[in-house]
Amino acid sequence: MADHYEVLGVASSASADEIKKAYRRLARQYHPDANPGDAAAEAEFKKVANAYEVLGDPERRARYDRFGDDGLGGQGGGGSPFGGAGFGDLFDVFFGGSNPFGGGRNSAGPTRGPDLEAHLDVDLADVVAGSTQEVEVRTAVACSTCEGTGAAKGSQPVTCAQCGGAGQVRQVRQSILGQMVTTGPCDRCGGMGTEIPDPCTTCNGEGREIVTKSYTVDVPPGVDNGTTLRLTGRGAAGVRGGGYGDLYVHIRVRPHDRFVRDGHDLVEQVTIAMTQAALGVTLPYETFDGPTEIDVPAGSATGDALTLRDHGVPKLHGRGRGAIRVELVVDIPKKLSHDEEALVRQLAELRNEDVAPEGSKLLGRIRSAFS
Repeated sequence: MADHYEVLGVASSASADEIKKAYRRLARQYHPDANPGDAAAEAEFKKVANAYEVLGDPERRARYDRFGDDGLGGQGGGGSPFGGAGFGDLFDVFFGGSNPFGGGRNSAGPTRGPDLEAHLDVDLADVVAGSTQEVEVRTAVACSTCEGTGAAKGSQPVTCAQCGGAGQVRQVRQSILGQMVTTGPCDRCGGMGTEIPDPCTTCNGEGREIVTKSYTVDVPPGVDNGTTLRLTGRGAAGVRGGGYGDLYVHIRVRPHDRFVRDGHDLVEQVTIAMTQAALGVTLPYETFDGPTEIDVPAGSATGDALTLRDHGVPKLHGRGRGAIRVELVVDIPKKLSHDEEALVRQLAELRNEDVAPEGSKLLGRIRSAFS
């Protein structure tokens, strides 16, 4: 007899979920209804069902792993063409989880409304401190006239004459394996189980109407571009009393004129004069938490960074904050006055450093080469 793992195309170490996924895929591929008149496909389908009957049951799988088919005591050998362990899963494959013999997931009654999406543009200050903002969406709400029933005033929904209130109808059809009973939504009531003989004139029997609504969104500190906030029950209303879906708000952060975000840090380039870089300086500095000062040490160079800890972006799902990193850019003047040039030459002489002679165009040529 073929190895059940090989039949399903999985390793002997496969998880229960991997085995179920393999079974569903192969059952859909080889099902006789999908391959009418194909004896080979029917035979393969039975092998797949038999393999899953064994491997889909933890106790049978354990005995099979230890003793092979001999350890199953006749319980693993194709008692049902669908496989005992895979019967419910087979309907999950072909009927979306509804059991045609009753008791499935699909039941009569109004269904939940769809989820909605919206975008919200926020400033970097909102990211750091958090904020409360409004977002507008075009949505469906319960009809104000019929209060969501779909029926005109003085009337009410009645039981569907076609499905008897079940919301589903069964169909029997012949297949190579015999009669197949399938269940689908009632086309008369749309799966609701009720009909509206006298529909509401405001909503035409839908039980909902389209409006523009504004919702308050609490933007927590630390959000980033692409962060999605879920507002439960703020989506669209379902038909005829169905519950509300959810609203998903996608955050977009506007560019800032000073800072660039790097994870939880904020980065800014600050230009200082060459004299400040050489001698050091204390500069006033504005943060989202208010004014402070930064100390530029003597001898700083372009690319050096100063760090202000706990002044960056809060951690959305944690504690603490990032930092502000101030990256220094030393400004070398492109043109000096006569007195300034004299002072710089005097400094070069004191430091015994060679410089271009006075009036030379060498400096200009060097600048041109790097511009």
